Amino acid sequence: MSQHTNAPYFTPQTPLSAQPPLPGRPLPRRDMRDVSGGPSAPSATALARPQIQQDPELAQRYELLQQLGVPIGPSEEFDEMATAMANEAGFLYGFVNLGLDKQTFVGLHQPPADSGYVIVGRTMARDHGWCPEVMTRKKALPLHDVHASPRFSGNAVVDSVGIRSYFGAPVIHDSGTVLGTVCVIDPDKRPLSEARRLRDIVIDAGAQVMDRITRGCVREMRSNPTREP
Repeated sequence: MSQHTNAPYFTPQTPLSAQPPLPGRPLPRRDMRDVSGGPSAPSATALARPQIQQDPELAQRYELLQQLGVPIGPSEEFDEMATAMANEAGFLYGFVNLGLDKQTFVGLHQPPADSGYVIVGRTMARDHGWCPEVMTRKKALPLHDVHASPRFSGNAVVDSVGIRSYFGAPVIHDSGTVLGTVCVIDPDKRPLSEARRLRDIVIDAGAQVMDRITRGCVREMRSNPTREP
């Protein structure tokens, strides 16, 4: 799979605090309809935006993250957790994803920049990919081969990046609020016989992320925030 530095569904890998509001190609919705909008960095002022005020679940998520003191920028701890999850699963990409006004990858693992694989950024539209489905259903979504399920095969991540396997699990607070997801993706499909093991890996990772959040020991990156995972 060749590298596409301007992939239409991920924003460039830039620290959230430094991302300017640049225009970008939108990623089609899960039903493949075009939507508009470019990348932007979430901030404390996001709660005042009308679209968030009109979304009680999103507002509740922001409020809970603020109460818990969770940084909404790249985190070294979350990067390490994404790497551990991806390595255990044997996948090229791993994410710790907060469901904010954009999906925000506070934890990210991916191939090196010179690997020839797509290099992804830290944000993606709220309704793109498979993680929104995980947040809605509040349980893991194991896709050993995305083409094996017509419901999930029509996705721009499949078409533009060639992703064939996805395993994601929700990150759920004790209050019942879904804060986000953890997931791994890969350009190779996986045997069906591996699905349960891979599902259990992301479920465990989701629980570990929630435990780390609850214990309040997550810190935002302060030095070298653009380091490669």
